[in-house]
Amino acid sequence: MIPINQIDTVQIDETVFEDKTYKLYEDKIQGSIDGIEALQQAIVKILSTEKYEYPIYSFDYGVEWKKLVGKNLDYVKIEFKRLVKEALLNDDRVESVNNFVFENEGDELICFFDVVSIYGEFPLKKEVNF
Repeated sequence: MIPINQIDTVQIDETVFEDKTYKLYEDKIQGSIDGIEALQQAIVKILSTEKYEYPIYSFDYGVEWKKLVGKNLDYVKIEFKRLVKEALLNDDRVESVNNFVFENEGDELICFFDVVSIYGEFPLKKEVNF
């Protein structure tokens, strides 16, 4: 006799976790943060992590900054925008990234841009060597 298996329907509840996290300050944990401050810290970490470099992070985390080394300035500006948008829009809290303004100092490119999030809009600055 062949056993008959009955498959029960399972209800899966999608849980939304708080965005409360540890506050990092000069490589030390100092309390906890949430909201816009937690998002700003997360963005700094994302933009400071080389994509595909660390197995602890998913392939969606970080930015491929190494691909900008040795490229001309116009290419770096265009790719910078694309890479930053791609990296930050993976976070559900980020709605858009815009208003990119570049300053060039030798082989360093300084970029100012705005992040629009579910908490509001805030400016950011990121430097890269190319």
